Amino acid sequence: MEEKQLALYHQKAGNLKLRDGVRSYLEEAEKQGLKIGLASSSSRDWVESYLKKFEIYDYFHVIKTKENVKKVKPDPSLYIKALEALSVTPEESIAFEDSLNGSMAAIAAGIRCVIVPNPVTEHLPFEHYHLLLSSMAEKSLSHILGDLHQNVV
Repeated sequence: MEEKQLALYHQKAGNLKLRDGVRSYLEEAEKQGLKIGLASSSSRDWVESYLKKFEIYDYFHVIKTKENVKKVKPDPSLYIKALEALSVTPEESIAFEDSLNGSMAAIAAGIRCVIVPNPVTEHLPFEHYHLLLSSMAEKSLSHILGDLHQNVV
């Protein structure tokens, strides 16, 4: 049974596509000289394989995964480690999250959180976030940075 499940997982994973707006956010962040980090409860191998598959690996200055912490999200440790490695404060940061555990981790780390749910998480009851988008294609990164700056000041 496990072999069939693993085969199905790999089949579905092979069909994954980069979500709308992700590449443009990464490009815009790079142009603005922003540091980009990734904090994932998944394994480093899994994360890096998809970043490389979608040809976006080189945008990330820091990648923290489950191997870097004792507890994964909703514990804020992944975010805290990423912030430390980037040498930035939570107040200087924004997290883009698609999961409840991820949003709880970002908020617990003191980071402003933008929710961009995926098809699996879009019906979940997200709470305590700073902005909710249906897709990153909905607003440019500059627009979001402006919106969040106005809400903080």
